[in-house]
Amino acid sequence: MAVGPVVKHPGANTRAPRATHGAAARLTWKQVAAFRLSRHHLSERAPKGTLTSVVRDMTGPQAQVLSAAQISLWARVRDLRVEDVEAALGRDRTLVKAWAMRRTLFLLPSEDLAIFVRGSARRADKELRWVRGRGFSDRVIEGLIQATLDALDRPITRRELAERVSQALGTRMRASRHAGWGNRAKVPGVAVRGLTFPAGYLLHLAGARGVACSGPSRGNEPTFVRADAWIPGWRDVPREQAEPELLRRYLRAFGPATPSDFSLWAGMTLGDAREIWARIAAEIVPVTVNGWEAAVLRDDLPQLERSPMERPPVRLLPYFDSFLLGHREREHLVRTKDRGRVYRPQGWIAPVVLVEGRVAGVWAHASKGHRLRVRVTKLATMPGRIRAGIHEEAQDLGRFLGYPNVDVRIA
Repeated sequence: MAVGPVVKHPGANTRAPRATHGAAARLTWKQVAAFRLSRHHLSERAPKGTLTSVVRDMTGPQAQVLSAAQISLWARVRDLRVEDVEAALGRDRTLVKAWAMRRTLFLLPSEDLAIFVRGSARRADKELRWVRGRGFSDRVIEGLIQATLDALDRPITRRELAERVSQALGTRMRASRHAGWGNRAKVPGVAVRGLTFPAGYLLHLAGARGVACSGPSRGNEPTFVRADAWIPGWRDVPREQAEPELLRRYLRAFGPATPSDFSLWAGMTLGDAREIWARIAAEIVPVTVNGWEAAVLRDDLPQLERSPMERPPVRLLPYFDSFLLGHREREHLVRTKDRGRVYRPQGWIAPVVLVEGRVAGVWAHASKGHRLRVRVTKLATMPGRIRAGIHEEAQDLGRFLGYPNVDVRIA
């Protein structure tokens, strides 16, 4: 199957700032795919002992659905077990779950959490502007945020957060129908001057000033805590340092890219993305990929210019896999006619069969007893090599999830 489009990339009209006066290096989509697959550890799985490094390199798996984040890591780490991810999040605290880019939940390295949260905090600033637009003064807003951060000195539930903030502000709790993703269940909130702030929204507001993350679950109920009260040896990073470092991390994983791509991935305005981009302009060089103008870190250009791998392996990627979320245009990943099969309504990103950096199919899995069933729907021709790769991956997925028997159907 083709590795990339042969026509001019639809994002070509979004020009990346040129950091040099020389001619842009010319790259092929095969070179780009090989580079990105390598950086995401999808061309070859990394050793299990490097779990934290893999999470750092891929800029974290998206984790609204924790099981999907775990499968994202399985696709990149050799011989990984679910218990290894659970231990990193719980016993070892080397990984944490937190809101970062796009104010979405990610699994992230504890030692780098400030880079990801503070580096993307401009998205939280949008919430501050919304509250100001409702007539709240900065004094009231800052008091609400500080009360929230003070309450997170230990892992607490949403209800406990609402209770502690209400008590600190001398106001009362109030139920609110604002749970997100179409969920209309009542959630605990804090009443302030005629407006109810759901506990989850308080966490988003707090992201403009501090760094919070998930703590240990209490049964099925999540808890939340300040990073400095949860992560051993916590290291904070000021926003002015975190923002350019976040861009470097992004380009290492997703380059070549444009400021428009970075703004979408980080969840900030294009103007903000360009301002951060300009700060590291001396580290960036322009490239063209079949006419698409973009840029990469200067230090990454030699690897990009190397010959691509001959036969990248087949990978089964889960819901919301990070590899699919780094760019505004997606024709380099999936044909236009198939885009709706992958990028679904309400932000759902389907599980995909990845071959040579492109989507060859979508898949789903279900279990019954001790048997895992994997069902693949083709979006492109699948010769024997790809089918064999799917079967091999499905068998290892069964091992990862704890199922001794695996059935695979490709239709």
